[in-house]
Amino acid sequence: MKYKIREISVSDISAVQNVAKLSWHDTYEGIIPRHIQENFLDIAYSTSMLEKRLAMTHMYVAEYSGKVTGFANFSKPDDQHISELTAIYILPDYQRLGIGLALLEYGISKLGQVRNIDVIVEKANIKGYNFYKKLGFEVLDEFEEDFDGHMLKSIKMRLKL
Repeated sequence: MKYKIREISVSDISAVQNVAKLSWHDTYEGIIPRHIQENFLDIAYSTSMLEKRLAMTHMYVAEYSGKVTGFANFSKPDDQHISELTAIYILPDYQRLGIGLALLEYGISKLGQVRNIDVIVEKANIKGYNFYKKLGFEVLDEFEEDFDGHMLKSIKMRLKL
């Protein structure tokens, strides 16, 4: 493989924004209306928000032949040693190359005493759900949530380490 996983730096912000936008549109087309996706991306992946994430969470990027092709974002483990995988996105053309697994494994290796990784996936995101199932995540709960005025059916999953 020609990819490597490393910690994100400030110089990666624009590349991460690009990965987020392209992979969100690919993943959530037909699930979340485009204007709601754009509103979310403008806020959650703004430069100032990414700088805050850099300081307060664990973020890693995947490079393939020198190009940032994916990223993962983990919360710091809580007092029960649970970390939440808050984002993991790979550019559509680079999916199914093992990059997502590599990002997950790298993040887990850097989290220290973490015992569980939690993730929330949209029920209609079959590709994401199958990715997590394949890696051993188990369903903990299903619920509906209001996402900027659009109701989503979500699934909380956990990987026990």
